[in-house]
Amino acid sequence: MTANCKRVFSQFSQLPLGFGGGALSGEGGGYGFGPISEREAEELIHHAYEYGVRLFDTAPIYGFGLSEKRLGKALKDLREKVFLVSKSGITWHDNKRVNLTNDPKVAQSMLEQTLRDLQTEFLDLYMVHWPDPQVDIRRPLEVLSKAQREGKIRHIGLCNTTADDLALAREVATISAVQSELNLWNTQSHRQIVKTLTAQDISFMSWGTLDKGIITGTVKRKNQFHADDSRSRAPWWRWDVVEKKLAIMEKLQPVLKDHAISPLQFALAFNFSFENVDLVLVGPKSLAQLETLLEALRTYPTGEKWAQVKKETAPILAEWSDT
Repeated sequence: MTANCKRVFSQFSQLPLGFGGGALSGEGGGYGFGPISEREAEELIHHAYEYGVRLFDTAPIYGFGLSEKRLGKALKDLREKVFLVSKSGITWHDNKRVNLTNDPKVAQSMLEQTLRDLQTEFLDLYMVHWPDPQVDIRRPLEVLSKAQREGKIRHIGLCNTTADDLALAREVATISAVQSELNLWNTQSHRQIVKTLTAQDISFMSWGTLDKGIITGTVKRKNQFHADDSRSRAPWWRWDVVEKKLAIMEKLQPVLKDHAISPLQFALAFNFSFENVDLVLVGPKSLAQLETLLEALRTYPTGEKWAQVKKETAPILAEWSDT
């Protein structure tokens, strides 16, 4: 049994914020958000570290390995001072066609490749990226448990999981952390597992906190995204859904303005108001975005102010459930 991941987070992270590596490698293909040079990526990573960010999250599908390689190069000399997270399960064919599989052999090969790309002998946290309906979750976890005993993984986690899979996982592994989507539009993923998280003292990291720019206002109606940006081609980016979200954000603006808070501050306060949320993942692509995020982290509403904002915005957010 390993130490609980929550204690490890507190040892490593000066901030309840993790750096999401999806924006570091758009030109590499796969999941990404447009071009960023190697120099820009390295500077961004180093600035995040200097500002107190210690957890860096990535996956092979981010830039088809480029995100991991850039993080590995930038953090090589800081390895013992950072918390590295990566994942298995989403691979791709020679033609770049994406494939989801939790086949144990694939889990083993992806782990070994990730260790090479991140230039490290171990991962602080290694996670199964998505459930595979064709493979029992215990099968890849048996591989990860063996790797943990060998010292290649310090903690094991699940992404986008269910209470049922968490129960099965306990049979073969100690799950230290879960990562799932949590934002203004999706609270169900968290609600469905929060009792299990609490009962088993499992840490929770949220992804999708800012919904790929929709919540912060970066995304405008009918944005023209770069060809290397996933939002220009991915089936999960549907403009009819985006339009509905933008309409709700417009309705929220007067309330947020009355309380002198930004949509970014609102989004952070919203996520941290949920039980068992230890860390939020964000994916800045520029130093300006990073600094804005860190300022919002210091100033998002809490206590009575948050209670009032939550009360006034709840009827507006409830419209999403009706769409």
